[in-house]
Amino acid sequence: MPYMLLIVEPRGQRAERGREAGEAVYQRMLDYAQELKERGLLLATSSLKAEGTRLQKRDGRSQVLDGPFTESKEMIGGFFLLDCEDPELALQLAGRCPAAEWATIEVRQTGPCYA
Repeated sequence: MPYMLLIVEPRGQRAERGREAGEAVYQRMLDYAQELKERGLLLATSSLKAEGTRLQKRDGRSQVLDGPFTESKEMIGGFFLLDCEDPELALQLAGRCPAAEWATIEVRQTGPCYA
């Protein structure tokens, strides 16, 4: 079953950390991804930039908002899409993710939005 680990991190944390420390934690995340890949559990992964664009459509009208979004205290900093046999394994793997030390790891099973 596919599970997504969403990395929910405090906004501004990357800038506070600085480049050298940022590169060090990024390497830890790459190492973690490699471990998952070697175990045959990794379907996809990526970090996400802090800036983004939001689009919403209401009553036939589109509205585009460019970030950063100051009303948000957190941001999705990246994800791991895993193929796990059960939610317990997904949660266990989330606990091994280095980002759990500085962010929150949200574990969600993927599936249709109507179920």
